[in-house]
Amino acid sequence: MGGNTSCIDVLTSDRQLIILDAGSGIRRLGQQLQKENPERIVGNILISHTHWDHIQGFPFFAPVFGRQNRFVLIGRRRVNKRLVETLAGQFIEPYLPFSYKALPADLIVKEIEGGETFIIGDNTKVLAADLNHPGGCLGYRIENDGVVFTYCSDVSHYDDRFDPNVLKLAEGADLLVHDAHFPTMAERNQFSDWGHSCWEEAVQVAIEARVKTLALFHYAPDLTDEQAEQILYEARRQFPNTILAREGAEIELPLR
Repeated sequence: MGGNTSCIDVLTSDRQLIILDAGSGIRRLGQQLQKENPERIVGNILISHTHWDHIQGFPFFAPVFGRQNRFVLIGRRRVNKRLVETLAGQFIEPYLPFSYKALPADLIVKEIEGGETFIIGDNTKVLAADLNHPGGCLGYRIENDGVVFTYCSDVSHYDDRFDPNVLKLAEGADLLVHDAHFPTMAERNQFSDWGHSCWEEAVQVAIEARVKTLALFHYAPDLTDEQAEQILYEARRQFPNTILAREGAEIELPLR
């Protein structure tokens, strides 16, 4: 829970920084990273898709204004626009008084497709897969020293089956972060073209994929904390190892 849009950071066993999405939450993360790493920040930013709530914080990510810092941005092109073009499109007048090219940090943009696997550092393998979401969305499975973290931020399952790519990414994961936008299946069915899930679907995916812990994520913006706590109560009746994704929460994997 929290007021910011999607952003999660992962620090691997060999101190590789992986940031998942660049929603408004990345602003607070950038401030924390600068406090912890005043000399130099090196990291990877994995973009699930470029809907605005997943990239809107990038222009306010303070580390990109440090000449000593370096980031690899990874994602896919959408609507025939290259990833770098979409990101740079936020850095123009009348939105901002500076350009993407003027950013001092060393920024490398790499485009991938669903189904690709890539390596970060020495010990981390990342699998990307296409998810069922308007315009496309990538989910990520991050494997590091036998620990698996899965991120499926925006996905709509089919009426007769779960998205098979979600099940593949989530299989046996220590922690699955899954879209739980809709508080009821009735709302999910009413707005099925929005490309999001109900928390009940997230729970059933966790059961079917045999994940160890489920984190509900990407709540509807009007959801209150009290409603979220009620959803958690109901979810735990079906899958006890369920938690709510909360702003600023820190989790060490594997969970004991």
